[in-house]
Amino acid sequence: MKKLIQNESLSKIIFIFLAIVCLMPFVSSPIALLLGFVLVVIIGNPFEKSLHRYIHLLLQISIVGLGFGLKLNEAMEAGKSGFTLTVISISTVMILGYAGGKLLKIERPLSFLISAGTAICGGSAIAAVSPIIKPQPKQISLALAIVFTLNSVALFLYPAIGHFLHLTQQQFGLWCAIGIHDTSSVVGAASRFGNEALKIATTVKLARALWIIPVSILTMFIFRNKESKIKIPWFIGYFILAILLNTYFPFISRFSSGITVIAKAGLNLTLFFIGSTLSIESLKTIGFKPLGFAVFLWIFISIGSLLYILNLG
Repeated sequence: MKKLIQNESLSKIIFIFLAIVCLMPFVSSPIALLLGFVLVVIIGNPFEKSLHRYIHLLLQISIVGLGFGLKLNEAMEAGKSGFTLTVISISTVMILGYAGGKLLKIERPLSFLISAGTAICGGSAIAAVSPIIKPQPKQISLALAIVFTLNSVALFLYPAIGHFLHLTQQQFGLWCAIGIHDTSSVVGAASRFGNEALKIATTVKLARALWIIPVSILTMFIFRNKESKIKIPWFIGYFILAILLNTYFPFISRFSSGITVIAKAGLNLTLFFIGSTLSIESLKTIGFKPLGFAVFLWIFISIGSLLYILNLG
């Protein structure tokens, strides 16, 4: 697709300007994501080669910043409320993913990447298990494209459904943490619903992300690769440290509201960057079977977790 602006310097100026706009409080998370996508469609991404390495770093810094908005008792309560649902959902999705991948005859590494991304934490889970199962680069790109596409849909769809069903802050925060793949979209959707939902969603999602470790160990046995290394999400430790500092050091807690405002702005910028990596060309590479497989798993975990929260949670 031909870009409307061919001048690279002008493209960089526009990109930087919109990135600054996304830091403003009047720009919501979905709008930031949409701005990034529209930008790449119209003028392309002038920083595409270097941007990927900063997306995860900025997301991690933003998540740690959100930790300063939580007290320890709030985090413990949120983590406890989501533990049972987390165990059930991860186990069920991984089993369904294995069976569905075989039934649809999807390449085993690809179906496993999609299943892990849906069950745990999207792109982070895919990045963690990829060195273990050693898939082809195209399979990794395809799994990431599918997950990021569904994340984008969830960022708009979940808050609308939450308001329509009159979910409470606690219910919506828990549902986001279980049903949405990537941490960035979980936090983005929850922040639109309310501060209480944001606290619960962030805590439960990061507790869920720790399941990367046991799933990675299990993956090593499934794919029988003893040389593989497990990628541990260390930034979660810094998130916990931020909660402890905010809880036990009154001096630091005075700045907690300001830090969380900056963290939310950083999250919006992260979503803008993610949107700018989604192109029509990359979406065209997604085949019908892998996309249908991923959508099925996502709908299953979304509806299943919502019913659990409404009736048993």
